[in-house]
Amino acid sequence: MNLGGPRHRFGGLDRALQEVVETGSGAVDVVDAAAARLLKVVPADVWCAVLLDPSTLLDTGGVHRAGFPEHVMPRLFEIEHVEQDDVDNLRALTRRATPVSSLRASTAGALDTSSYYRDILRPLDLADELRVLLRERGRTWGMLVLCRAADSAPFDARDLAAARAFAAPTTRAVRRALVVGGVDEASITDGPGVLVLDGARRVIACSPSAERLMARIEGAGPADRPTSCPYAVHAVAAAARAGRPGTTARSRIRTRDGRWVELHAWHSLTEPQPVTMVSIGPAEPGLLVPLVLAAYGLSEQQQRIARLVMHGHSSEEVLAELHITRNTLNDHLEKIFDKVGVRSRRELPAALFSRHYLPRLGLGPLTLDGRLTDPHVPHTRGVSPLRPSA
Repeated sequence: MNLGGPRHRFGGLDRALQEVVETGSGAVDVVDAAAARLLKVVPADVWCAVLLDPSTLLDTGGVHRAGFPEHVMPRLFEIEHVEQDDVDNLRALTRRATPVSSLRASTAGALDTSSYYRDILRPLDLADELRVLLRERGRTWGMLVLCRAADSAPFDARDLAAARAFAAPTTRAVRRALVVGGVDEASITDGPGVLVLDGARRVIACSPSAERLMARIEGAGPADRPTSCPYAVHAVAAAARAGRPGTTARSRIRTRDGRWVELHAWHSLTEPQPVTMVSIGPAEPGLLVPLVLAAYGLSEQQQRIARLVMHGHSSEEVLAELHITRNTLNDHLEKIFDKVGVRSRRELPAALFSRHYLPRLGLGPLTLDGRLTDPHVPHTRGVSPLRPSA
């Protein structure tokens, strides 16, 4: 029997992953459950799933029990985050229109042209790799990596189509898990907040950033009484309750100071009572500044430049993005390298990973949008639908 295309095969994925989120499990458990569903349709001999800080594209945790052996990881990291020039490098993938890629297809069958294949896959007798980015609106929160051995069939167009259909619902679930389990860095201006409404449409929990953002919306309740909220928040929450479980309702609201915030709402069938979760944050994606850079005393402009460098942007691309002169860029880069204690662009990601990410890999805490927090800055645990508080 023909069951239809890849979207049909993942038709229940949104709801299944929402159930994982509702148990209070973290984003790692979400990608683990999602990978189990994908592997039933797209088998692999070796696979792993990683969570990524969207501001640096460095690993914050993941699932590696069926992944690469430990002895190849130093070279893998060097290719991925330091050299950054292989055909299917993570940073190259974030700029492509499609969230999936096959190494064999990307090299047109000339696998030996890839240093990643020569140094990582071939010594392990692996002959193809499928990468699936978990991204939305220019931000990447994770990646699944599936590999097949030399005696297995390479990934084909049907495998890529199935992986493509899988990417969007998994990304939504990862973002929800971060909202539910992350911390609210109330001091940052580009981070989201979250609030929880009960069945009577009362706000029963509200994070600090959500309170701050709601106070800027027309029709908001008094700043010292967050149990009331604007009509627009109630409207998007009502739309979420009217939809199927696991689906997301979205809305944009203009603030009193002329800026836009975006609302994402979904209905959660938790015990002892169903609730509606509403994430509220800046509407335009913009540049997410790496919070770990705050420890080095970088200026706002230097943090923006460092973020672009971490994402693999060339000097010409940084100049075009920030509208600065080459002399200004070189001056900022010199100061960044001096403050961080590195000598080049290539050393910057390696230094940040070894100092900040590796010691806390899989331990967090992460912000509501997936960034690794600055351990020296106090933060507030985000609200949870399992433990709402009045």
